[in-house]
Amino acid sequence: MSQKQSLDLTAAYTSPTNEPFGVTASIPAPPSSSTADTTAYLDALRTAVADTQDQVNRALTQRMEEDKARDGAPKLAVDEDKEEENYGEEVQDED
Repeated sequence: MSQKQSLDLTAAYTSPTNEPFGVTASIPAPPSSSTADTTAYLDALRTAVADTQDQVNRALTQRMEEDKARDGAPKLAVDEDKEEENYGEEVQDED
């Protein structure tokens, strides 16, 4: 009796600013090298690639939206030069 094997399609994403993520899809290996089995395998692979691309696109879009929200949030403005100039001194703010 033959064992059904599967092959994995894997996509990995890394970024210096975000957590890495990956997507894996298992595709049944063709049971033989016949044209029909190979065609069925390639069809399953094509579908798995499209599904993987959709998952990656959704994840990247979500991260892009999170980055936009984070970058658009009000930040406390700090004048680095003024901070350095007044380091160690008590300074009263001029209003």
